[in-house]
Amino acid sequence: MAYLERKRKVCYYYDGDIGNYYYGQGHPMKPHRIRMTHNLVLNYGLYRKMEIFSNKHCECLDIKVNVGEDCPVFDGLYEFCQLSGGGSIAAAVKVNKQQTDIAVNWAGGLHHAKKSEASGFCYVNDIVLAILELLKYHQRVLYIDIDIHHGDGVEEAFYTTDRVMTVSFHKYGEYFPGTGDIRDIGASKGKYYAVNFPLRDGVDDECYDQIFSPVISKVMEMYQPSVIVLQCGADSLAGDRLGCFNLSLKGHSACVEFMKKFNLPIVLLGGGGYTIRNVARCWAQETSAALGVEIPNELPYNDYFEYFGPDFKLNISPTNMTNQNTPDYIDRIKTRLFENLRMLPHAPGVQMQPIPSDVQYESDEEENDPDTRISMHDKDKRIACDEEYSDSEDENEGGRRNRQEYHRHLQKRIKTFSENEVAKMNGSKPVGEVAKPPVPKIEENTQVSATTETLQGQRDVQPMDKESTAREPAAHDNSSQQMEIEDAQKVKEQEISNNEGGNKEESSAKAADLSEVKIEESEIKSQVPEENSTNKDTVEVKNNDGKTQLDQTERKEASPEPMQH
Repeated sequence: MAYLERKRKVCYYYDGDIGNYYYGQGHPMKPHRIRMTHNLVLNYGLYRKMEIFSNKHCECLDIKVNVGEDCPVFDGLYEFCQLSGGGSIAAAVKVNKQQTDIAVNWAGGLHHAKKSEASGFCYVNDIVLAILELLKYHQRVLYIDIDIHHGDGVEEAFYTTDRVMTVSFHKYGEYFPGTGDIRDIGASKGKYYAVNFPLRDGVDDECYDQIFSPVISKVMEMYQPSVIVLQCGADSLAGDRLGCFNLSLKGHSACVEFMKKFNLPIVLLGGGGYTIRNVARCWAQETSAALGVEIPNELPYNDYFEYFGPDFKLNISPTNMTNQNTPDYIDRIKTRLFENLRMLPHAPGVQMQPIPSDVQYESDEEENDPDTRISMHDKDKRIACDEEYSDSEDENEGGRRNRQEYHRHLQKRIKTFSENEVAKMNGSKPVGEVAKPPVPKIEENTQVSATTETLQGQRDVQPMDKESTAREPAAHDNSSQQMEIEDAQKVKEQEISNNEGGNKEESSAKAADLSEVKIEESEIKSQVPEENSTNKDTVEVKNNDGKTQLDQTERKEASPEPMQH
């Protein structure tokens, strides 16, 4: 059967909180791998070619938890399941509404969970929830599992129905979960609608292609589904912590490219994968395969660049593991599966019935209601981490900078600019220049004014011989003050001469300040203070805020203390 491939519209689901969840110390499942994948997708620039949506929280989940080593109870477990299940359901709804051709949710694909049991690091089977949503609009759904473990949870959910065909390629024989024998073919109406291809250790790219392509082609011919769900577990790659296959990225992503040739809607989901640097590589490669875009082997700089050392390449090399799947074994399994597929009735139909309503999420209006108070816990969850996003177009001569480095550089510039402005206001040198020795600070804005009568009276007073000794300290203080004013005047004249090429407005302002200092000097010279004088005349001192206060230096008599109430 020949198909013409066309350009596909892709939507992508991701939530920034998904990488914050932690199964516990020593646990092989690490949700952080999804954040690493997203970072590669951003830095390769793939986000420009698809629509990106935030995972919606799936409500009313009933989680059955087995407290043990494989399925521990950790902080935020319920929210983690909401994000995983909500993303897969949202992807299915998007496909049902024909708003996309391929929907991607790498946080999904948890295929071991049962209706009443958590199993194999999986608490909620998001795949089953997504397929149930697809069945509202599609007569037949094909589920394909390329995880190294058998997709027992999905097979069990649809074991007795012909509306969903499950096809799994997995390791079998003393390996978790212990199911997926070739004789497991379904029951009742679902007989022959469960297809299992048990494999042995060391499957390589060539062997996998000889298995996957003919089996899936026969399934598509006989079953003729209207939508495909592909679980892309990355633990079938070479070098996985828990896996024993020997696939490269090319062999793994070839499955995605092969399924695109049928021009049917596809829901791409994640799954297993426990060497997280290879998981991120694999899912970034398969995102580009869904988009039909080739990405270079050289990894772009990203927030987790050191994880991908020492080669910092996209592709991974297969190991020298021996392939225990002999040609005779492969041919024998394929022959048996083809016999089972010939027992299928051609493209089973479904009786027409009313379409159920779509899954209800929290409406955006309720979230944005200004009258609804948002708790601090929810506000903190809405804060995106700096390392999640990256400005891939922010390049210059100094090389690429991510957003965190850009903000750090911007804050440094703002801080330096502010310090320079403060330094200019205080009359000191800007940051980075050698500062001059400190100069006695003179309040330039303080204006000293005296009434005409007081000044005239002070001028008419003749100095007495008895008071000459008393006036000497005052004259000394007056001369020292005059010397300080002259020093300040010299400093200002020097600064003005140094900044002649600068701003004219600043020079004029400094000249005005210099003129005010000269006026103050002339006024102070005209004053002749008399400390022992019994005259009650006062001198008004006006501050910057215009308030008048009594100059206490003109009197020796202390004012009476206020009454204590």
